[in-house]
Amino acid sequence: MKERKAGAVWEGDLKNGDGRVTLGSGLFESSYSFRSRFEDGAGTNPEELIGAAHAGCFSMALANILAEEGYSPRKISTDARVSLDQVEGDFTITGIELVTEASVPDIEEEIFQKHAKAAKENCPVSKALAGTEIGLDATLE
Repeated sequence: MKERKAGAVWEGDLKNGDGRVTLGSGLFESSYSFRSRFEDGAGTNPEELIGAAHAGCFSMALANILAEEGYSPRKISTDARVSLDQVEGDFTITGIELVTEASVPDIEEEIFQKHAKAAKENCPVSKALAGTEIGLDATLE
């Protein structure tokens, strides 16, 4: 399978520093900062990037499930709302709400809901966010 890469560089302390995130494909690069993460400053933040990844993964998973079941989805539009809150003094992602709208001819509501639930539970990003073990290779330069 393919390995995908992204990177980040942070300079300075948390409140006064800033950084840049990049995708390995080179198609996206953005600044991020304390203000873009915890306030309303310009730039992106990790939660927004997680949301984009989750929305994209879910939409593709749902399209695949529907196609495997003989349906032809015309369009699946998904927003992921990622909540970052303080829990016992630590910032924590406390929830992700997937909000999707789909155009799928000739499908009953109950069947569509069943497939949407399966996509939510089985897309790779949902699985990763459900407790994937995280490894670390840290090098001090």
